[in-house]
Amino acid sequence: MGDDADAAENMIPVEVAYAAPEKQLLVALEVAAGTSVHAAIAISNIADEFPAIDLLQNPVGIFSMQLDGKSMPTAEDYVLQAGDRIEIYRPLLIDPKQARLERARAKAAETKAKP
Repeated sequence: MGDDADAAENMIPVEVAYAAPEKQLLVALEVAAGTSVHAAIAISNIADEFPAIDLLQNPVGIFSMQLDGKSMPTAEDYVLQAGDRIEIYRPLLIDPKQARLERARAKAAETKAKP
């Protein structure tokens, strides 16, 4: 009972989430206490379902808080806590500032075209 019971006690539940426009997946797993975010993502095998995931390019976060190495640790340095949900984010298709500018231009053109 020794080693197996000790190993089970040192496991924590976490989730890994990724959402593409056509498919979403949430993988629940147990990892050893002290596991990093990147290690948990590798253990989850979520990249097998979504070949577009590139951990060198895709930002990741914990409950919508991006692991950026500034306000939060990096994904390599963050030690998971029981119940954490790891989120892998897709790259933005367009810069938010550019999107606002395009919407404003379209609205101005629409307003100008009305008699």
